[in-house]
Amino acid sequence: MNSSPNSLALTMKDAAKLVGVDYRTIKLGIENGTIPTIQLGPRRMIPRVPLLRAFGVDA
Repeated sequence: MNSSPNSLALTMKDAAKLVGVDYRTIKLGIENGTIPTIQLGPRRMIPRVPLLRAFGVDA
């Protein structure tokens, strides 16, 4: 995945790096519904702005 600083959707790994948490924290957030995802082809992606909101970061 292109992990440019302006990507609108991120992989779980890139999302974890962006907010400074472990990959498993992102996975748990997705499983319990606090982090939204979208399906883009075969990949599940995390929209940047809702991810940042979930972690209390201004976009």
